[in-house]
Amino acid sequence: MLKLFRWLAGRPLWFLHGLGGFLGWLTYLGSPTYRRRFHENVSQAGIAQAAARPAIGGAGRLALETPFLWLRPKGEPIRPPVRWSGEELIPAAHAQGRGIVFLTPHLGSFEITAQAVGERYAQEFGPITVLYRPARKPWLREVMEGSRERPGIATAPASLAGVRLMIRALRRGEAVGLLPDQVPPDGMGTWAPFFGRPAYTMTLAARLIQQTGAVPLLIWGDRLPHGRGYAVRINPMPYALPEGTDAEAQAESARLINQAMEGLIRESPGQYLWGYNRYKMPRANAAFD
Repeated sequence: MLKLFRWLAGRPLWFLHGLGGFLGWLTYLGSPTYRRRFHENVSQAGIAQAAARPAIGGAGRLALETPFLWLRPKGEPIRPPVRWSGEELIPAAHAQGRGIVFLTPHLGSFEITAQAVGERYAQEFGPITVLYRPARKPWLREVMEGSRERPGIATAPASLAGVRLMIRALRRGEAVGLLPDQVPPDGMGTWAPFFGRPAYTMTLAARLIQQTGAVPLLIWGDRLPHGRGYAVRINPMPYALPEGTDAEAQAESARLINQAMEGLIRESPGQYLWGYNRYKMPRANAAFD
């Protein structure tokens, strides 16, 4: 598998996205469970099936672009160059002397966002610290850890130690990034509506913002057609989170963050990972799923 992973890393992006689109449809057609979850989640969100259909191929593109992004030569600029939208929000937040909490759902290429922010802004504002769940397979864990040990990016495991790393980074005025629609371990979240259905939602994102005074920004990596690269799109958080750390404030914060994620997804439903089991029960003593 490692040899295949390295071989894929050397292919051009247009090839990986073309092959990935085919494999995405192959997986969809071959797995009744995946197909059912995909359509259930789309229907739950009130999205037209036709609008979400491109996400079938998008899931395969996500899988095959991963080697390309993880094993990209360290120190070399991203190719093709990333396009930006809303990038002025980043220096504006840092000008206030505050850190940034970047929030992105499972939309488009979430791997490219951290790499792009690190490449463009780390020299001036410090690295971006990203929350990640270590892979279970040893060979993949080694590749993942090596991929994220690159200039401009620091990593924090999905554990209490990782949370401490993120808090320290924010208090230094740096940025952190996480996916708030990941299902956290039992006891590290609250039930909040996501497209009208209760979903166990992390409270970490709101706690980081509330404890450090960081600026929340929405970010996602728009996968451009035909392997032409990516556009990193940044929006302000449209809702003010309540102050306080009591259960009521945490539940309201989770609801508002979920609502913000819904807004991004509705803008580009063809790039959301609709097959992700967002409504599953949390596991005890586990990292973020």
